[in-house]
Amino acid sequence: MPLEAAEKTRPIVLVTGASHGIGAATARLFAAEGFDVCVNYRSDEAAAAEVVRACEELGAKAVAARGDVASPEEVKQVFQTCDSALGRLSCLVNNAGIIGRACRLEDLRPEELAATFAVNTYGVVYCIQEAARRMSRRHGGSGGTIINMSSLAAMLGSPNEYIHYAASKGAVESITAGAGKELAPEGIRVNAIRVGTTNTRIHTEGGNPDRPARVASLTPMGRIAEPEDVAQAALWLASPGSGFVTGTIITVAGGF
Repeated sequence: MPLEAAEKTRPIVLVTGASHGIGAATARLFAAEGFDVCVNYRSDEAAAAEVVRACEELGAKAVAARGDVASPEEVKQVFQTCDSALGRLSCLVNNAGIIGRACRLEDLRPEELAATFAVNTYGVVYCIQEAARRMSRRHGGSGGTIINMSSLAAMLGSPNEYIHYAASKGAVESITAGAGKELAPEGIRVNAIRVGTTNTRIHTEGGNPDRPARVASLTPMGRIAEPEDVAQAALWLASPGSGFVTGTIITVAGGF
C-alpha cells in the first residue's frame, strides 16, 4: 500500500443504539473527528439512515447495521456488517439501552426485568465479546477502545422509579472494571461513562416525561445533559489523550 493511502486510513467505530439520542450524537461527532462509523439500530431504519447520511456529509464512510443487542446472533451479524463494509474495528461504543417503565420494585414485572438486563447488560457482554475477537492482539488485532454507557442510577439506585435499570447499569460498571483489567494486556482499553439524565426521548417513551425537568432543577449546573456532552466524553475515552485510562468510570452529570 502506498504511504499516502496508509496515512489516510481512518479508525472505525461501531456505535450501538445509534439511530437517536446519545448514540446518534456520538456517531456524528466521531465522524467529524476522523472515524468511519457503523450505525447500529434495532428498528428505526429511517432514523439510522439519516445518521449515516450525516456522517457521510462529515467526510466519513458510514453504514447502518440492524440488530438487537439482546440477541447474540444478531450482534454477530452487526459486527459482520461492519467488517464487510468498513474493515477491522478500532472502537466500540456500547450505547444501546432501555429504561423501561417507572415503578416501585414490588410492582416490576418479570418480563420487564428480563428485558432490561437482556439489552443493558447481556448486550454489553455480547458486543464486548465480538469486539475483543477483532481488536485483541491475541487474535491478530492491533488493540482498540471500548466505551460502555452506564448511568448515575447505578450509584444512586433510582428508588421508586428504576431500580431494575440501576441494577443493570451497576452490572455494566462491574463488567467495565473486569474487562478493563482482562483486556489491557491485549491492547484494549475498556471504560464507562456514568451518564446523568440526558435530553433524549427515553423518559417520554418510558412514561415519565416530567423527569428531565425535575432533575434539572436539582442539578448544580442548572440543566440536564445534552447528547453532545456525553459524546464528547466518549471521544476523549477513544482518543490517545486517555491512553493510560482503563477500567475507569467517568461521570457526566453536571455535578448532580
